[in-house]
Amino acid sequence: MDLNDYTIIKEGEAEILMHAKNEVFFNKTQVNNRDMSIAVLRTFISKRKQEHEALLSKRNKKNGSSSDVEDKPNDCDINIEKSNDQGLEEKPNEDPCTASEEPVKIEGKVRGKLKPPRVLEALSASGLRALRYAREVEGIGQVVALDNDKGAVEACQRNIKFNGSVACSKVESHLADARVYMLTHPKEFDVVDLDPYGSPSVFLDSAVQSVVDGGMLMCTATDMAVLCGGNGEVCYSKYGSYPLRGKYCHEMALRILLACIESHANRYKRYIVPVLSVQMDFYVRVFVRVYTSASAMKNTPLKLSYVYQCIGCDSFHLQPIGRTVSKNTSVRYLPGFAPVVPQECSDCGKKFNMGGPIWSAPIHDQDWVTSILADVKSMKNCYPAYERISAVLTTISEELPDVPLFLSLHNLCATLKCTSPSAVIFRSAVINAGYQISGTHVNPLGLKSDAPMDVIWDIMRCWVKNHPVKAQPADQPGSVILSKEPILQANFARAVASLSKAQAKKVARFLPNPERHWGPKLRAGRQITSKHISLLGEEAVNGCLNDQDSERDAKRQKIEKSNDAVAES
Repeated sequence: MDLNDYTIIKEGEAEILMHAKNEVFFNKTQVNNRDMSIAVLRTFISKRKQEHEALLSKRNKKNGSSSDVEDKPNDCDINIEKSNDQGLEEKPNEDPCTASEEPVKIEGKVRGKLKPPRVLEALSASGLRALRYAREVEGIGQVVALDNDKGAVEACQRNIKFNGSVACSKVESHLADARVYMLTHPKEFDVVDLDPYGSPSVFLDSAVQSVVDGGMLMCTATDMAVLCGGNGEVCYSKYGSYPLRGKYCHEMALRILLACIESHANRYKRYIVPVLSVQMDFYVRVFVRVYTSASAMKNTPLKLSYVYQCIGCDSFHLQPIGRTVSKNTSVRYLPGFAPVVPQECSDCGKKFNMGGPIWSAPIHDQDWVTSILADVKSMKNCYPAYERISAVLTTISEELPDVPLFLSLHNLCATLKCTSPSAVIFRSAVINAGYQISGTHVNPLGLKSDAPMDVIWDIMRCWVKNHPVKAQPADQPGSVILSKEPILQANFARAVASLSKAQAKKVARFLPNPERHWGPKLRAGRQITSKHISLLGEEAVNGCLNDQDSERDAKRQKIEKSNDAVAES
């Protein structure tokens, strides 16, 4: 191997060798993704340990023993013991540190000993993510890196050796189809990381089976054009949901992905609990825990909703799929009451588009978000993308947890053709009306509120009374809305909570891209041409084209020489 043919790329504590040709996929933009994943993984290891200790303490109290507990299966047991029906046993020749947690049995009893978590990176490419996990996350166990491309596996193995003894002892690389590998290793991994080029939909069914009970599934989707409504029929075929093209489309993409993962998990009597869901750069990334419980799985219809969006004024309403009725101690699961909207919008008189189903339950666990943010701030030097991920986590920590989707103040004003109130004034009016409001990490202009749409439009009608607009045709949605008198008299006096804590302290929440062409890159193996300037930049493309021309010239000269030699002979 000639090191002159490779470029050394350092990220965090890991270093990889990248060939000059586009043979193995690497995108430095994903440093945000990798840093966020490392932060979540650190918190997961900490929480897993706490849950394990709490469970042991509970069992010890129950059994009156301080050292031994009965060998009793439990749905919420974080990797204490494997399900008997899975028939999974540790192989005699298997390294104990590479196996998933298996309790130590002594004379029919179980002494709870938590082993380091096993991690599966299902689509590893260069192996940078797996190497960073192994070198930077304290307490991590074996990291298995898979790829279906021979060149990628060779590159990964080369990079493992290049990173020294720690990487060699913890990271192993295999040439395998991730779907087959996960199906043949059910409930073996504490963490499964899916970061495909495009849609993860084909991997989800096997991924939810490969995670242990209480384990973590990390999943990225980069096909945002599909998820955000550019190709609704394609989104339905891949994810089982129809997207809508509203200002909230990126959050809807997150919720579509969560609904899809839940759907796959339900087929195996499993369900998910989201701990963090992020839209950054050009992709969405979700972190969910996977549990097994046939009874808890019945709550899934309560977490899903269809969305009605008005084609005139962009008002939206959620239609829950299911509901429950409680009588004494029994709970009945019933279809949701419908419809939540009339045939025509009560605000502007236009029709509705219907999308979904989407995940309408909370997409973050605020306790986790607080822990992750505290960990990131305490180890800021360990995160190359500290500024960006701390800004995103700060904004998420201030989001209303139980409000699906969001409003765009500019969109409201565009419908009415009026000047826009400042965000502080609008937020104050909503708070003074007795409702909650917050920002969203997805869009700097987005506002989440539990106020119904008729209250929002009443506030805007009061605003327009003080800031008149030009006359518009009577059939325009804005004209129809303004023709009605407001029922609520808005109070625009500045409210104490109109600014979040981060805004009051002037903490940066939305940062610009660090450099030009910060976005998706070409799939590995694709030949770079002049049409890729918008993705890679003019200098990078011209450099590659010059290299390709030099290679062609060298090949041509070699062929000519061989032809001359043949002719002379």
